[in-house]
Amino acid sequence: MMIELTDHPEGVLVAVRAQPGARKAGVLGEQAGALKLAVTAPPEDGRANVALVELLRDLLGVKRSQVELHSGATGRNKRLLVRDVSKVELAAKLVALVGR
Repeated sequence: MMIELTDHPEGVLVAVRAQPGARKAGVLGEQAGALKLAVTAPPEDGRANVALVELLRDLLGVKRSQVELHSGATGRNKRLLVRDVSKVELAAKLVALVGR
């Protein structure tokens, strides 16, 4: 499992592949170097983006201010910025999530 993590001045960028409009939200594994996440929200008005940020925040157990959409607002492939978590710590959390 190799989810792409990129250093950023404010934290770490996580490659995420979104599946909006899913029956239930959750981790679908890894796809092409990205963490594949399903959200029930539709891809209209940025609702799926908000849901993705909330889902990742809950999965990682971090505060609201620590996760935000960095790029890819209109596509399925996104990058989310995670603050105040080291790359090593984030990688370990992601391995645990995908391994479940």
